[in-house]
Amino acid sequence: MSMALAQKLAADSIAAVAQGQNLQDVLAAIRAAHPDLSAQENGALQDIAYGCQRYLGSLKFMLGKLLNKPIDNPQLESLLLAALYQLHYTRNAPHAVVNEAVESIGRIGRGQYRSFANAVLRRFLREKDKLAAACKYDDTARHNLPQWWVAYLQNHYPKHWHNITAALQSHPPMTLRVNRRHGNAEDYLQKLAAEGIEAKALDDYAVTLNEAVPVSRLPGFSDGLVSVQDFGAQKAAYLLNPKDGERILDACAAPGGKTGHLLELADCHVTALDIDETRLARVQSNLDRLGFQSAASLHCADAQDLAAWYDGRQFDAVLADVPCTASGVARRNPDIKWLRRPSDASKTARQQEALLDALWQTLTKNGRMLLATCSIFVEENDQQLQKFLNRHADARLLEPHVLLPNKHQDGFYYALIQKQ
Repeated sequence: MSMALAQKLAADSIAAVAQGQNLQDVLAAIRAAHPDLSAQENGALQDIAYGCQRYLGSLKFMLGKLLNKPIDNPQLESLLLAALYQLHYTRNAPHAVVNEAVESIGRIGRGQYRSFANAVLRRFLREKDKLAAACKYDDTARHNLPQWWVAYLQNHYPKHWHNITAALQSHPPMTLRVNRRHGNAEDYLQKLAAEGIEAKALDDYAVTLNEAVPVSRLPGFSDGLVSVQDFGAQKAAYLLNPKDGERILDACAAPGGKTGHLLELADCHVTALDIDETRLARVQSNLDRLGFQSAASLHCADAQDLAAWYDGRQFDAVLADVPCTASGVARRNPDIKWLRRPSDASKTARQQEALLDALWQTLTKNGRMLLATCSIFVEENDQQLQKFLNRHADARLLEPHVLLPNKHQDGFYYALIQKQ
């Protein structure tokens, strides 16, 4: 395997995210441009790219301590950060990491950075314990979050902010939702054990694996026995509580995890909407795998543009999984921590308002709407709910739920609202 190539491509991703690009999109473009990458190279690229975003605060802090002045060459800085990640957070052979990084850096410009890079990386190896200890005294380095984000959590979650910051820099668990039409967690644990996969039950239908595996290794995955879905995300369908025969709207449905769960819970008819055709295709393939090919109607449309898709027949229930900052799922998408800005939650909250008001019109009297976000920012959650209740005299709050990120789940917010 070429470690040098994985390291170099991961460094390209670091530079692209620093320019404001989304890591998933960047990696998709990199893979499209390098179709010959081996499985090992792909795995190493994924690990370094995601690892660098997860620990970017500490990596930049430690690199800064090794420099007399900031680096003004993005390519050089990104390659050094990728190498520091490998040296500090992986079991890669240190001499190989240093050699490959120095070789790549030697190709920048006229090779003027080669000896500089060699000196920086070898010094890091000598001083890494001391540098790691120093991270404890810098908020961004210690929590691997921007300073404004740490202050926000301290302010809004004074009792829980330590736990939240710890969860946001941990590796996310791989959690499965067992399709109750085919069994339960206990049954599925036996199937996993037979394949040598260690796991434990979180409830009657949720299972978390000790270590992530490719879905191809999951028994019965292609037959719809299980789906990969975060434990916190599984709460949405339970809260909406679909009943047989109901007409349910799943707005912003992609990639279809919650759509499938609703259909597992009841013989209801779901209308699934998404604005993105490619992502809507993922909803269809999810439903096909679960055996619900004809139980849902899929529409590619902007949910708030009622004229584009709504036929005037009101729904019994609406799942309003509205677009948000995704701050609650930052450990799955660690670039979010560095891409978000302090004003973003207020901006997305304003966009959510028009969407929620439009969806409310499609709900029948005594029907229920679940406001759902994967955010821990109050502008998109409690504050959004209060504004909605103030605007709609016919809205009554049934139950709000704040799920903070922990070892079992990502961060989510749910508010179940009834139309009177």
